[in-house]
Amino acid sequence: MADTTHQSHAGSPTSWLAVSVILIGFIVGGVALTGLGGGVNWLMFWIGAGISAVGGLLALVFDIFSDVIVDAPRVLAAKEHHSPVEHKDVTQRALEA
Repeated sequence: MADTTHQSHAGSPTSWLAVSVILIGFIVGGVALTGLGGGVNWLMFWIGAGISAVGGLLALVFDIFSDVIVDAPRVLAAKEHHSPVEHKDVTQRALEA
């Protein structure tokens, strides 16, 4: 049976829409700066910046940070190991030298 108490970290579709618009804006602006058409295309760069700004506004409107799921911190036991690079106290190193 599926565990119904587990929450997804995937985010909502509206959050992904905002992030996708921002990403598309960065891609458009980045391609414009590479000079693929013979030089830097500043008009295309600013269009990309505008698309990213629209994506940022969408992120504010959709409140994408409310999608964050905060889990309880994981506590993992430290495993004992005996390697030559194991952390030793400074005084113990001085005694061995």
